[in-house]
Amino acid sequence: MRIYIILILGLFFVSCDDDSKQEKEIAKIDTNFIVERFDKAFLEAEPKDLLKLKQAYPFLFSKHVPDSVWIGRITDTLQNELLSEVKKTFSEFKEVKEELTGLFQHLKYYDKTFSIPRVITLTNDVAYRDKTIVNDSLVLIALDNYLGAEHRFYQNIPMYITANMKKNQIVSDVADGYAKKYVYQTKRKSFIEEMIYFGKLLYFKDIMIPFKTDAEKIGYTEVQINWAEANESPIWSHFIEKELLYSSDNKLSSRFIADAPFSKFYLEFDNESPGRLGQYIGWQIVKAYAERTGEDVMKIIETEPEEIFRKSKFKPKK
Repeated sequence: MRIYIILILGLFFVSCDDDSKQEKEIAKIDTNFIVERFDKAFLEAEPKDLLKLKQAYPFLFSKHVPDSVWIGRITDTLQNELLSEVKKTFSEFKEVKEELTGLFQHLKYYDKTFSIPRVITLTNDVAYRDKTIVNDSLVLIALDNYLGAEHRFYQNIPMYITANMKKNQIVSDVADGYAKKYVYQTKRKSFIEEMIYFGKLLYFKDIMIPFKTDAEKIGYTEVQINWAEANESPIWSHFIEKELLYSSDNKLSSRFIADAPFSKFYLEFDNESPGRLGQYIGWQIVKAYAERTGEDVMKIIETEPEEIFRKSKFKPKK
């Protein structure tokens, strides 16, 4: 038994050493970029500066919106108040830029075709469902959605949503945008397929932003992530006993996948639970598959859910 323990510990330390070497290699990858503060430029602009702004950022100005509307926004007191609050909260962007650098370095390491995008900060009238937009050449970050959970601008937004409207969630949201670009899955009809799809998104974050906590990756508080970890076994038992895994009932998504103040088991502990526990369990399944197979992240995110589930041999924490 003693020899077995020593072997396990030896393998663990070798694995940790390999991970450390890999992270050092990733940290050397060049990702030279600047963060373009369109929000600051718009706050400081006068009507005469509109043409210059449109030339620098043509993709931010719809051809269907007349100049008079943009001039109105430049001089609007509410817009200026919003932009001033953003400037106050984000007087500097060093910490967020460092985390974006880490994300881009990991993306470049695992995808040799990845190109560093233009990163532009702006505001979008607190359209919190579109906090970040990611495509092949651009990352747009609407900073008015990250002023802090208690900010007065968010008084009419549900608390379970404002909980993640804070600065330290920016890189997690950007990574989520990239995850949705990379993750491939032909089937998302059954509950288990949905769980594994979101599990892939979260596992992608494990690899691309390892410097963020599990709570930050999924958008939980520390209390919520601890509750999920402590209750993995009863959650999984409920899914099995109620025969939910292969169900295509659309209500399961709103109960366990979609953003919500809590998950809906229809049991006494519902109010204690965080929302999106289906995503959390899917994450654990994908992690179990990755640990068993040792496959590369880019292969895992393209593997069909039935194979991931079968080979993961998932067992919840007791």
